[in-house]
Amino acid sequence: MSHPLFEKHRIKLDNALKAIQTRGYWAAYNEMPSPKTYGETAAEDGKRAFEAHLGQKFDLAQPGQADWHGGEQSPFGVELNIQYPVCEAQALIDAGQQAMTGWQAAGCEGRTGICIEILDRLNQQSFELAHAVMMTTGQGWMMAFQAGSPHAQDRGLEAVTYAYREQSFVPLDALWEKQQGKNPPLVMKKHFEVVGRGVGVVVGCGTFPTWNTYPGLFAALATGNAVIVKPHSNAILPAAITVRTIRAVLAENGIDPNLVTLCVAAKRETTQQLVTHSAVKSIDFTGSNVFGQWLIDNCRQAQVYAELAGVNNIVIDSTDAYKSMLRNVAFTLSLYSGQMCTTSQVLFVPAGGIETEDGHKSYDDVCTDLARTIESTLAKPEVALAVLGAVQSAATLTRIDEANSGVLGKVILASKKLNNPEFPNAEVHTPALLACDAADEKAYMEERFGPITFVVKVADTAAAIALSERVVSTHGALTTGIYSTKPDVLDAMTAATWRSKVALSINLTSGVFVNQSSAFSDYHGTGGNPSANASYADSAFVANRFRVVQRRYHM
Repeated sequence: MSHPLFEKHRIKLDNALKAIQTRGYWAAYNEMPSPKTYGETAAEDGKRAFEAHLGQKFDLAQPGQADWHGGEQSPFGVELNIQYPVCEAQALIDAGQQAMTGWQAAGCEGRTGICIEILDRLNQQSFELAHAVMMTTGQGWMMAFQAGSPHAQDRGLEAVTYAYREQSFVPLDALWEKQQGKNPPLVMKKHFEVVGRGVGVVVGCGTFPTWNTYPGLFAALATGNAVIVKPHSNAILPAAITVRTIRAVLAENGIDPNLVTLCVAAKRETTQQLVTHSAVKSIDFTGSNVFGQWLIDNCRQAQVYAELAGVNNIVIDSTDAYKSMLRNVAFTLSLYSGQMCTTSQVLFVPAGGIETEDGHKSYDDVCTDLARTIESTLAKPEVALAVLGAVQSAATLTRIDEANSGVLGKVILASKKLNNPEFPNAEVHTPALLACDAADEKAYMEERFGPITFVVKVADTAAAIALSERVVSTHGALTTGIYSTKPDVLDAMTAATWRSKVALSINLTSGVFVNQSSAFSDYHGTGGNPSANASYADSAFVANRFRVVQRRYHM
């Protein structure tokens, strides 16, 4: 008999299975904070739930607790003062391994049903999670709600769906019969058991602590593994809320809650000891190249799924919607102050300019017009504050100062600090726009995370496409874009992205932006260039997290 939670969520799973096959628009969780979906009091209840954490100890009743640790600094200047349990890594690993026995016994359908139940429960907490994401990352409210809650939950469900599909291909048993001519046939009974590889560790990032965490977390969990969530030191609360909810649902369903634990580490050495442990068999990481490469080089016992830095870029050749193009690019560069792993950093523009429906536009025209469009996009303070959010880290503030100084290129538009009346201590900064030549590779050919964009003057469109391909192949990118009215140019750019293995957006002028990625339809990353060695989500993202162990005997 199927697990009751599998039956409860069967329709949702069937719809998700159809969605990953057809790749059309489908979402399991409503991205709008609607009272009709979440309840008339959900917004206020969620805010109160978030505020109840402030200044408190976040107890999770985990094994091996030795201390408390906190220290999160809100980009909005809000005092958080939350303390989290510090537990011995060995205790978490031991407890996770012990819990895997019961989790394996739940079977593929049981694990799938419980994981979807967890995601539904997290969806009910979307407002609480949104406030936690907003106040730890600096995301504006609407982005924090959407990306931090329903979009993240959709990405988690996507991983569960792929995990179910791959595991369901493995039959529980089989009757094997080989004819022997005149002799009696050889008959064997064979059983096949899906077994998790071992403990998974998910290392969170400081800007998207749920959206970038849920894919790896649920991919590892649904395939039979224990999971230790190691959050970014400045975005612990969203992870802690998530882990608390997972542990509660597991316990309600007779599964040892220590299957999923939170590891708060005051020192990097603690994290290094955890991820190199022989029992850890998968690691999911989003963050800097330095630590990401360290994980790949040193965690030989584990499969590392890493999303690292990249230089996302757009080639501008021509357009028949000049103002719409500028508005689309301006919003892309402004959203969350450019602190998205998919935000474009480099715009390649031919030295001879571009053709538009309004006539020829020189390189300088494009620079000037884009700067004006960014200023226009952010002209209303209430719009600017909602779109920009706040800068998450001091390192990004340093990069903004460097961009404004002019050492990286001619300053077309300087980044300005804005005041947020609701949060007077918030670090709100507008985009900086710099002009430079293609030869100035030291300026633009490395990721400069934050609201910093280069308009790079190239010889012509062919040179721009070639340079885009080289940037992706050598430095990585999650997104590229092109604006052109010429089919041969679009074909050339498409071929370049196939070779460099990067996603391409063509002539975006309306309500879809190059830095947006939709679950069940868009593949986030390809795993084929230096920016990421995996994709959210495909079969490869889940299939190597479990093993099939068989037993056989004569009938």
